[in-house]
Amino acid sequence: MQMIDFAVNGTLMRGLELNGNLQKVGAIFVREEVTAPIYRLWTISDRHPAMLRVSENGHAIALEIWSVTPDALGAILLSEPAGLCIGKIVLSDGQEVLGVLGEPFLCEGQKEITSYGGWRAYTAKR
Repeated sequence: MQMIDFAVNGTLMRGLELNGNLQKVGAIFVREEVTAPIYRLWTISDRHPAMLRVSENGHAIALEIWSVTPDALGAILLSEPAGLCIGKIVLSDGQEVLGVLGEPFLCEGQKEITSYGGWRAYTAKR
């Protein structure tokens, strides 16, 4: 069976509120990882993050890599909040994997939390 590396940067991570969505489709945790320093992160009403790739002033963001089937990837996307999508994410070693990104409109008027380096660090401080 074909498996896909899939990066998550928010509530889908281990121990967080939507991690059950990964577990329910048989996703397998692979490792913790960090993006290349080309992303910025926002909190969306303190419910979940949205990560965007930027052309300048980017930072590395902590995330997790999970292994999923193509069918599971579709099921996960359908259960994500509106405004989140799947795209290619560049990791610190230059490897590209599919992962959760935010659409730009979603971040408008929201609090930027890039300086925390990730969703876990942000939620631990609030």
